[in-house]
Amino acid sequence: MADTGTREGLRLAIQEAGYYPDLVADTLETALAGEAVTSYVVHHEPHFDRDELRRHVSVLVLTPTRLVVGHTDEYPSDETHDVPYATTSTEAVPLDRVSSVVVSRTVTAPAAYRTGTPALDVVLTVGWGAMSRVDIEPATCGDPECEADHGYTGALTSDDFTLRVSQAGEGTNRVEDLLTFARSLSAATVSVR
Repeated sequence: MADTGTREGLRLAIQEAGYYPDLVADTLETALAGEAVTSYVVHHEPHFDRDELRRHVSVLVLTPTRLVVGHTDEYPSDETHDVPYATTSTEAVPLDRVSSVVVSRTVTAPAAYRTGTPALDVVLTVGWGAMSRVDIEPATCGDPECEADHGYTGALTSDDFTLRVSQAGEGTNRVEDLLTFARSLSAATVSVR
């Protein structure tokens, strides 16, 4: 289980991910601005883009007053860069701005589920109002024979950040690390209301 509450633990997790650790750590240090680390999760996600392996790392850090979200991506050389390059960014969100913390988990054999049974995967979605998703569909009146145009109906969902971790891809410990972070974030957002 990861050390989820110290700056040194965060630095070790970034080193363990092995993805430009000094760049990622320096970027987060700027955003943390000296604030204590309460909890964190580091997620390294390699993926294929056509025939190239690309990497991405997301880091979520909880402080006593903020949620810091960091992303780092690498790119191959192109017409403006002679060598491969990386971009890294952070967003610091005051905890009183976090409007939703959604945790979805998948388990097998739900009838046999017992407390502590590991999840197959966990999806954490955090909203703070910077981005929203609109799902629109045709409205109906419930009459299967009706051919009238009833306009549209939809749902507006806060969708600023989503992270999925799976047992098959990252292992049971990483799934538990995300759940631990989600608990810490949920608790922190309750206390600021």
